[in-house]
Amino acid sequence: MPPPPKKIVLITGCSDDGLGSALALAFHRTSRYRVIATARSLSKLNDTRDAGIEELQLDVLSPSSISTCAKQLETLTGGKLDMLVNNAGAGYNMPVVDIDLDEARKVFDLNVWTLSTVSRAFLPFLLKTPGSKIVNNISIVAFTTPPVQGVYNASKAAANALNETMRLELKPFGIKVIALMTGSVKSRIMQNVEVKGVVLPEDSIYRVVPGGLTLMKDGGAVMAADAMDATIWASQVVGDLSKANPPHQIWRGSNAMLVRYGSLLPVGTFDSTLLKRTGFDEVERALAK
Repeated sequence: MPPPPKKIVLITGCSDDGLGSALALAFHRTSRYRVIATARSLSKLNDTRDAGIEELQLDVLSPSSISTCAKQLETLTGGKLDMLVNNAGAGYNMPVVDIDLDEARKVFDLNVWTLSTVSRAFLPFLLKTPGSKIVNNISIVAFTTPPVQGVYNASKAAANALNETMRLELKPFGIKVIALMTGSVKSRIMQNVEVKGVVLPEDSIYRVVPGGLTLMKDGGAVMAADAMDATIWASQVVGDLSKANPPHQIWRGSNAMLVRYGSLLPVGTFDSTLLKRTGFDEVERALAK
């Protein structure tokens, strides 16, 4: 008896060392999926290419690129798609009162609105495939609010609201919408923050701390200290998604379960922990002098 045909999964944001790449490799290792990895630049798909994974160019912020990718997928698979994973995203660290609105809008364009634009482009293929799924990589910061990450926190909270609305809107059509409530995971997004760091505006009230905030100085290393290895995270997520009836929310990554159940506790329960881990306890001490 021949093996069942492989399910087709397309993943956005699969650049090397990122969560999308880790997911693509984890799906591929099961031998149950035909994986199509995408990224804005094909030159950044070395890890998935070396594994023999198919690839397509996709800039999720470009309507023409989205349209072209959808047409190419139709040619590749005959218009079949079992799972779309909206993974592409970006972070931005800055205290809320110091936010650069242009940078903030870029984060929302990528983390929020692409859930609609990309899903819409591939919807015809999902509608034709029984049991199809849309998987949106959200984050536990949709339920918690680490200081300095205000824009990122807000974008993920908005993305979660869209995800939940999509889940209800697409249910009548037989498309299951799933949110990945991703905790701390070692990835390119953390490395980018560590390399670039964050520079406070000259007039920032947070310059009361000599040398800047701990999170600013360490570029996120404080929050990333206990991050889960991306390979482990991806393997767990793929295992969850491969179940006959996966849950609507998948909580994986360091601190994911803590936040899941901690969100049921009174507001402010984890304030001291969040302030300490992001260096804001230094601000309190500086102002108390």
